[in-house]
Amino acid sequence: MYLHDTICAPATVPGTGAITVIRVSGPESFALVDRIFRSSRGRLSDAAGHTVLHGTVVDPSDGEAMIDEVLVSVFRAPHSYTGEDSAEISCHASAYVAMHVLNLLCIGGARMAEPGEFTRRAFVNGKMDLAQAEAVADVISSTSSAAHRLAVSQMKGGYSQELARIREALVEVTSLLELELDFSEEDVEFADRSHLRSLLASASGRIRQLSDSFRLGNAIKCGVPVVIVGAPNTGKSTLLNALVGEERAIVSDIAGTTRDSIEEQLVLDGISFRFIDTAGLRSSNDQIESKGIERAMKMLATADIVLALVDATRSPAEAGRLLTELLSRVDDSSQQLVVLVNKMDLNKNVNDINKMVSDSGIQRNVLNISALSGEGLDALRHTLVRLVQGRLSGTSDHILVTNARHHEALRLTAHDLDAALSALDAGIPSDLVAQDLRSALHHLGTITGAVTTDEVLGEIFGRFCIGK
Repeated sequence: MYLHDTICAPATVPGTGAITVIRVSGPESFALVDRIFRSSRGRLSDAAGHTVLHGTVVDPSDGEAMIDEVLVSVFRAPHSYTGEDSAEISCHASAYVAMHVLNLLCIGGARMAEPGEFTRRAFVNGKMDLAQAEAVADVISSTSSAAHRLAVSQMKGGYSQELARIREALVEVTSLLELELDFSEEDVEFADRSHLRSLLASASGRIRQLSDSFRLGNAIKCGVPVVIVGAPNTGKSTLLNALVGEERAIVSDIAGTTRDSIEEQLVLDGISFRFIDTAGLRSSNDQIESKGIERAMKMLATADIVLALVDATRSPAEAGRLLTELLSRVDDSSQQLVVLVNKMDLNKNVNDINKMVSDSGIQRNVLNISALSGEGLDALRHTLVRLVQGRLSGTSDHILVTNARHHEALRLTAHDLDAALSALDAGIPSDLVAQDLRSALHHLGTITGAVTTDEVLGEIFGRFCIGK
């Protein structure tokens, strides 16, 4: 990848709308566009930045034959997305027209951009750091307003600023410790040890807080996993079908119909949820059904919200056994349990089961529903949204980590800071404490791009779409 070339690519998908936008960026952008663009307002090279010129694209090799009527937006360095001279050609959304324009640009000396190359140039030119650049891809791929808000927040730099503050404090402390090494024979301490412990403990706590936010942040980004569990024939598949509004799961009176997990995505109040129907929980000698039950337990462990379905037509004792098992498996610190007493329209053991649930210690998030008639499902939808919004409001600054690479780097940073604290408390020499801190700074720097390699950048930006 040559960062000083002039590159071009469609910034939109040709043929999907009325307009296709072709982005050109690099030192020869204006000269290359002037070669094929004719406007009564003059040349792009003479135009002011942030202006739009109307004109036509022509083929100079074919007697100035008109290709299309276009608008061209002018962005002068450094006030452009990439930080370079850039132009954006808005032409009609014809695959032929777009390819012809791109071909003319390449004949003139441009080359087709690689995936993510525009954003990579923005990073290299200091228009954004690596965390912000990755947020661009998240904005493009966001499928709900909640995921979009998180991506936009990260793209605006609040998350990066938080990491920069932590890193700046750690750099200062590390410098003081390394300065002590130059005066080791004088036995001088430049870093006050009590202040150092306090600073490291504070940094470690904040890093761990950010790392722990990944579960919620990733759920918002990819869809909050909601697992539906219960005994066979309690209405799990009926509930899934009712929630998503279509027949996604087979409904049958035969126990054990669902043998594998079935997943559907649904957006409620701007939050994306991934509903997962699982095999009914029971003892089974059927090898395939047993595999399905084993998979249901694995899904349960990864869920953010567990919908425990109990059948109002069955005995409270049976419901009690299911809830006892689920309560032993649900992690109260990271998972929410919602008990759904299904088939309330049959009005058999609803009150007894509700009393049993209350006696078991579950006071909140107990709903009576009918998956078949739809009664109580609005209350369930409201509860699901409330649970997620409650967790979001519980984050004091609304900074959530959504990127798995960042999560791993934060985990390693926290480990290094804890090691530095332990070394400090054990009276270990400053050079070893500084070594742990340098390692922490390295891991923290990989998130924003303060520390990186071409290989890592290639892997990150290679995931982007062409034209971004």
